[in-house]
Amino acid sequence: MSIDVQEAIKRSIQTEKNAMNFYQLGAEQMKNTDARKTFELLAREERDHAEHFFRIYTGSDIPSLDAFLDIPPDNESSWISSIARLVESDFTEQKAMELAMDREKNLEETLLDTAVKIDDVAVKAVFELNAKETHNHYLLIESEYARIMGMVHESDMDTYVRE
Repeated sequence: MSIDVQEAIKRSIQTEKNAMNFYQLGAEQMKNTDARKTFELLAREERDHAEHFFRIYTGSDIPSLDAFLDIPPDNESSWISSIARLVESDFTEQKAMELAMDREKNLEETLLDTAVKIDDVAVKAVFELNAKETHNHYLLIESEYARIMGMVHESDMDTYVRE
């Protein structure tokens, strides 16, 4: 199956911007300091992901990544509409993290599915790297979620198993 690689890259830049805005909006709502710091970190990393894609984008319609990323959030995007709905209803750190894990899992699958369809080794590598980093986001959120929910943290697992 053939895909328009530059269009896929452009979509990925937009998706990473949407994810960055998702985490910024979520962080603004969080009362828990550690949870807020986690979302702020994820927002910065999503900005980095957008930069990875921007470096391999040959289109001329995004002349400045910073200017593009500073455009207000796209309220039509599924990332933004999902966090906006949560903010409007009954926002909790727990619900935001559950939503974030779901979004990251879906994004990882999309990035891997796209990577498989790309022949250019360098471009494929960017998609695969971002998929790996997206997986790491999922793991980071999962760990913070467990902490907030009072679950046994993976670093304490051996202690509890032996007792």
